[in-house]
Amino acid sequence: MQLGKILQVLEDIAPSSLQESYDNSGLQIGSPGQSVNRGLICLDATPAVMQEAIDKQCDLVLCHHPLIFKGVKKITGEQATDKVLIEAIRHGIAVVSVHTNLDNTLMGVNHALASELGLTQVKILKVAEGLLKKLVVFCPLEHADKLRAAIFAAGAGQIGNYDCCSFNTEGRGSFRAGDGASPFTGKLNELHYEPEVRVETIFPAYLQKSILTAMFANHPYEEVAYDIYPLDNAFDKAGAGMIGDLDSPLPVDDFLQHVKLTLSAALLRHSHTQKEQIKKVAVCGGSGSFLIQEAIRAGADAFITADVKYHQFHEAEQRILLIDAGHYETEQFAKELLLNGIKKKLTNFALLISEADTNPVRYF
Repeated sequence: MQLGKILQVLEDIAPSSLQESYDNSGLQIGSPGQSVNRGLICLDATPAVMQEAIDKQCDLVLCHHPLIFKGVKKITGEQATDKVLIEAIRHGIAVVSVHTNLDNTLMGVNHALASELGLTQVKILKVAEGLLKKLVVFCPLEHADKLRAAIFAAGAGQIGNYDCCSFNTEGRGSFRAGDGASPFTGKLNELHYEPEVRVETIFPAYLQKSILTAMFANHPYEEVAYDIYPLDNAFDKAGAGMIGDLDSPLPVDDFLQHVKLTLSAALLRHSHTQKEQIKKVAVCGGSGSFLIQEAIRAGADAFITADVKYHQFHEAEQRILLIDAGHYETEQFAKELLLNGIKKKLTNFALLISEADTNPVRYF
């Protein structure tokens, strides 16, 4: 299978525009045009994972954390990253990362973590801003239904739990076709008036290309009149962290035990709390301490994340049970998430989950 096809599926699962500015997700080694036959999924592309890929004849390693995160100035084989790069290139193995874009999408890492913990009524903890745009397009009256259906199918018009959302205003458009034009209606060099509909709808910016493609393909005019406006509205289908409810409240100690068993964590670091029961729970896989105040404002009884520093535990101020469950432990479900997401769309591509233990943290 061509690697570019897999990259497109990954773009559908976790749009690259959702990654943070500091991130380096995407294709890191290889070419979209190369052919791949088998993929190995992991959290980290370590030397052990690369050797496993070689042994299992995999020509694609799909990792959550980027192999190349910062600039590479030299490749000497002295560092672990160097060794992986050398072996990948030597054996023609492509490396692709899906990192913070998988964190920030609605059905991504945090949704998987929330589901494993049994949370229901889940939603994004800190919704993304600046990701929405408005499309305004003018269309002949009798073609408006077809045009709307096409751009809705491409992903426009979704607001919360509603889809096919638009506002339509009927009016009269004017134009004069010049020499060389091939007008759908009207005559060359004559001013023409046409009953038209102004169709307004909203869409996430990362779908702009597909929505415009659908618009052009289903609009009868040779030259389509349309406008795109950036919006400041929050986008509830992308953002950081997730929050939801347990089916029934749990005493604090029982909840801690539930988290520990669910994540197979060797231990949990947690704050003091005045809470007696845990019902509303916020989560953020990986380093999510930047969301502590968001979790408190959202009324969460507990917040599960990783890489919490000493002074950040003070931020909880006993208003919330702050739990550091480990970086690997809170992101481990990304592997199955990627496996199932790709298999749903590419049923004939062989995918394996790495058996290598890539968690660098040990407990004594």
